[in-house]
Amino acid sequence: MDTANAIECRGLSKSYTGFTLKDLCLTLPEGSIMGLIGENGAGKTTTLKAMLGLIHPDAGETFLLGQETRSPGFTQAKEEIGVVFDDVFFYPAYTPQRIGSILRRLYRRWEPEVYESLLRRFSLPERKPVSTFSRGMKMKLAFAAALSHHARLLILDEATSGLDPVMRDEILDLLREFVQEEDHSVLLSSHITSDLEKIADRIAYLQNGELVFSRNKDELLEECGVLRCGHEELQRLDRSRLIGLREGRFEAEALVLDRAGLQRQYPGLTIDPAKLEDIMVFYHWEHHPESQKEGC
Repeated sequence: MDTANAIECRGLSKSYTGFTLKDLCLTLPEGSIMGLIGENGAGKTTTLKAMLGLIHPDAGETFLLGQETRSPGFTQAKEEIGVVFDDVFFYPAYTPQRIGSILRRLYRRWEPEVYESLLRRFSLPERKPVSTFSRGMKMKLAFAAALSHHARLLILDEATSGLDPVMRDEILDLLREFVQEEDHSVLLSSHITSDLEKIADRIAYLQNGELVFSRNKDELLEECGVLRCGHEELQRLDRSRLIGLREGRFEAEALVLDRAGLQRQYPGLTIDPAKLEDIMVFYHWEHHPESQKEGC
């Protein structure tokens, strides 16, 4: 395990009926934010839970903060990991104040002042039971807990999906602040790709339980493009360079992985910069062409 990596997965595998996470190898350098993307059922939550030891992988190993998750040393490392899952659970009758007093006994480096300041920042009432909270309020409470015990690594699963755009932006600001410390890192699984475009340093893409790529985000978006052309132009192109080709009555479109190179080879083509959402959609069409709908 490279101690400069916050996360290192080697050959992580887990099988269920109808689904297999296959031989996942993934690395998150310290001081980075990685966005984990993929369709529903791609294996994102399975990956995160297997990393944390919440489910037992069939094969492979994971190191978090330098400790293998099945080693005795991982007990101490867990105190430096903050986790927020989409299905976060707090006992409904407990108040944030009561939850804070419990967590204070669980974490040796619990910071009540930080926790209370985050409750105020998120406008969460300290003395109201969690049962009265909306889903978004519960997610805010989970963030407050995760950020209040000197965590060095945050693992977040769809943690911003229940929040309004203003609060999502505030959470993204918090994550930016968090990684200002050189040894702080974030792994964020999210369907909200626009959030990841704002803050992620790296993007890992899972499809059907397999890692398609793990890449620097800026390089990925710089190199990828969305080609749009007529059928006559399409006949001139090397189709092996196109991903997820979609042909309509009047126009064709596809993802290209070398936008500048294709533009040099075929001057005059319309190749727009790609977004993460485009990359997901075209890779889906590449593997599921039957799901395409004519719309060009």
